[in-house]
Amino acid sequence: MVLQAGVHQNETMNLILNLIWLLFGGIWLALGYVLAGIVCCLLIVTIPFGIASFRIAAYAFWPFGRTVVDRGGAPGLFSTVGNVIWLVVAGVWIAVGHILTAIPMFISIIGIPLGIANLKMVPISLMPLGKVIVPTGRPGVVPYGSAAPYSAYGQGGGSPRGYGQYRG
Repeated sequence: MVLQAGVHQNETMNLILNLIWLLFGGIWLALGYVLAGIVCCLLIVTIPFGIASFRIAAYAFWPFGRTVVDRGGAPGLFSTVGNVIWLVVAGVWIAVGHILTAIPMFISIIGIPLGIANLKMVPISLMPLGKVIVPTGRPGVVPYGSAAPYSAYGQGGGSPRGYGQYRG
């Protein structure tokens, strides 16, 4: 019973924070990622970047209650090359934008969680390919950047669905 009340309370807090996030810049951030996704999808070669932009837009629209995890397994050649191209062309500038918009959010007490959420988007804005956005609180999911020696499907392999890594 206590666990269910805590989960419900956490969901309510995520809802409140997401609504505040939308009012103070989340909607514009998400629209920027959608616009970038549309531009990237105009060219055949950049469609993977467009799809990544749409995924990030959904995360930027409603970030609380979700986290970024590695897809699992070793990154492929195309993912690595794509991330390097993304980093040089757009990733650095987007990450700087997230950092610069996070700074004023830290000024007020209510803005601190918003600034943290903005900074949580920096890693996926730098290298979006090979990452998955999943709900928080899922058993066995390790957030991006955490060390986890084993995945849910054996050492080094990722979940077939790409839901991150299992901490054993």
